[in-house]
Amino acid sequence: MERIKGYAYLLCAFGLAGTSVIAASFVSGRLGTFTITCMGLLFSLVCLLPFCMAKLLRTIRLLPPRQWLLLFCQALFGVLLFRMFLLYGLSRTSSVEAGILTGATPAITVFLAVLVLREKMKAIHFLGVIGTVCGILLIQGVFMPVSHFSNDHISGNILVLCAAGCESMFNILSRASAVPSSIKQEAVHPVVQTTLVSAMAWLISLIPCLAEQPFAALSSMGWQGWLALVWYGPVVTALAFICWYAGIRRCSAGAAAAFSGMMPFTSLTLSVWLLKEHAGWPQWAGGLLVIAGMVLIGSERDLKPTGQSKNRAALPKRSGT
Repeated sequence: MERIKGYAYLLCAFGLAGTSVIAASFVSGRLGTFTITCMGLLFSLVCLLPFCMAKLLRTIRLLPPRQWLLLFCQALFGVLLFRMFLLYGLSRTSSVEAGILTGATPAITVFLAVLVLREKMKAIHFLGVIGTVCGILLIQGVFMPVSHFSNDHISGNILVLCAAGCESMFNILSRASAVPSSIKQEAVHPVVQTTLVSAMAWLISLIPCLAEQPFAALSSMGWQGWLALVWYGPVVTALAFICWYAGIRRCSAGAAAAFSGMMPFTSLTLSVWLLKEHAGWPQWAGGLLVIAGMVLIGSERDLKPTGQSKNRAALPKRSGT
C-alpha cells in the first residue's frame, strides 16, 4: 500500500512540475531569471510557513550536519540551477521542445541511481525506463528527419538538458536524504523539508535577483504574469515538492526516474492546449510510450538498494502526508 501511495505522490509531483515550463513561458523575457525564481519561492514560503512553523523550529534544532548539506545541495540543484538553466533555455527554444527535453531526466536518474546509490532493479523496471526514454526520443523527433536548428536554438536545447541533469541530481540527493544515517534519526516531514529547501534557494537567489533591478519590471507586469508567478510558487514549488518528498520516501530512485516522464508529457499537452503550439503524431505516440513505461515500473515491487536495506527498513512510520 505504501508503494502505491508513493507512486501516486510521484505522479502528482511530476505532473505539477511539468506545468513549470508553461508558467515560465508567461514571464520569460519580461522578468530576469533570478527574479522569477526569487518571487516564486517567496510566494511559496508565504504559503508554507503558517502550516509548519512549530515543526520547522523543532527540526532545525535536531537536524544533523549531513542533512543540512543534503538540503543545501537539493536547493542548489533542484531549485536554483534547474530553474536558471530552464529559463535561459526557454529564451532560445520553444516551450514544447523545452518540456520534451526535460524527459532526459529518467535516463540520467537511473544512471546516477545505479552508480551512486547502487540500486538494483528487475528487468521489467529497466524495460519501463527504456520505454520512457524511447517515448522522449520519439516526442523529440529523433527517429524522424528534422530541419537544421540555428546555433541559438541548439544552445537553448543544451541549457534545457543541463536543467534535466540538475533535476536528476536533485532526485538522487532527495533519495539519499530520505534514508536516515542512523536508526535514531527522525525523518524530516515533507512540508518542513520543502520549506527548508525553498528558504535556502530563496536566500541564494536573492542577491542576483536584486542585481537584475526587478522592481520596475514587476510594477509593469500584467495579471497573467502575476498569476504565473503565483502558480510557479505555491503549486510548482510547494505542492509539487511536498508530493515529491512524500513519494521518494516510499519508492526507489529508479521508480522516480520513470515517473519523471510525466514532466515532458504534461508540458507537451499544455503547450498545445494553452500556448497553441503544434505537435504531430510522433509527439503523441511518444507520450503513450511514457505512460507505458510508468505502468511497467509500477507493475512489481521495487528492489531495495544494495547495502541500504537495513537503513530503509529502519525508516520511521510517517503520519500526515
